[in-house]
Amino acid sequence: MGMQLLSAARIMPQAPAARVTGAKPAFRPFARIREVFRSPARVLATALLCVSAGVGAQSPGVPQQGLPRTELTAGMHRITAEVAADHTSRATGLMHRRSLAPNHGMLFVFQEKSPQCFWMRNTLIPLSIAFLDDDGRIVNIEDMAPMTENSHCSKEPVRFALEMEQGWFQRRGVSAGDRLGGREVFKPR
Repeated sequence: MGMQLLSAARIMPQAPAARVTGAKPAFRPFARIREVFRSPARVLATALLCVSAGVGAQSPGVPQQGLPRTELTAGMHRITAEVAADHTSRATGLMHRRSLAPNHGMLFVFQEKSPQCFWMRNTLIPLSIAFLDDDGRIVNIEDMAPMTENSHCSKEPVRFALEMEQGWFQRRGVSAGDRLGGREVFKPR
């Protein structure tokens, strides 16, 4: 999955203002940075600098580790899925992995239902992605070639996406309209 830019508002805390009249102004280390972010052109330039410098990203070429895991089912098949539920873990996804263990994948969790698109920059293994509704219903499944930047999108707004080894769903007869199980993840109907 491709890298997305982090929101500056999320990574920069706001300094408290002076509360007493006549008090010395509060130390405001981010005041200049906030000024930069008032101009859209400056935001874009700063974001590009941050991406090129690797701000907010993990070490280049290193797969992410230590994500929480959850158990899902597809009919009688069990899936162990790493859970990417924040911006940084979703942006890194399965990049730089050389393989996946059998029946293992990555579940991407989004805060709200919306159209989702994925690409395969820096992803070394071919994957299939299932876009899932709130209750685990598969909206559509797309096959993705490694090291490409083609967009693979959900056909309708979704809250979840599950990446597995390419062909995993097809080999098990799992297709759009089927429901995945996962008590900890999906809302019951």
